[in-house]
Amino acid sequence: MRLRDYVTRRQEPSDLRHALLAGAGTFVAIAILAFTSDISHLPLLAAPFGASCVLVYAMPQAPVSQPVNVIAGYLLSSAVALAVAALLPVAWWSVALAVAVAISLMTWLRVTHPPAAAQVIVIMATGAGWSYLLTPTLVGAVLIVLLGIVFHHPAPWHYPLRALHARHREHGRHERGDAEGTDEDEREGPAGPGEPA
Repeated sequence: MRLRDYVTRRQEPSDLRHALLAGAGTFVAIAILAFTSDISHLPLLAAPFGASCVLVYAMPQAPVSQPVNVIAGYLLSSAVALAVAALLPVAWWSVALAVAVAISLMTWLRVTHPPAAAQVIVIMATGAGWSYLLTPTLVGAVLIVLLGIVFHHPAPWHYPLRALHARHREHGRHERGDAEGTDEDEREGPAGPGEPA
């Protein structure tokens, strides 16, 4: 392995406009959650939501950024954490077990959302109860997704991904070859930010 392999940026380039808009979308989402939490005295803000904003607003075409991944990933991981905490003593091994089970289930059910795995640690470290499934987990995840839909609506890409578009990006180039895949890409619309054109 060469040093260059470790320092070469693999992420697709993004223009300044998109970078600033991604930051703006994140600001609005976190500000709404934090302000509402402050005035309602409800726990509506969780640390992993910051990472979710990176995916939803900066990488909207990524499979792990899609609404079903965000919402189901958070609910599933949070439920695993709460169940493990209720059945087992909270210790280093049970925290590791809960994170591992959450990741395995998300992967198996195809609803992987990386920040949701961090929610497991938050829940077990703070001793949160089952109400945490509603606030902040469900409320926060839904808000981030809804704002993402509004935020990306005027963009030339689709959020959420259209079903046909998603299936093509997963299988099209491998099954039909690059030439035909390129033609269908053009019919489906341009690639989103952070995604190969």
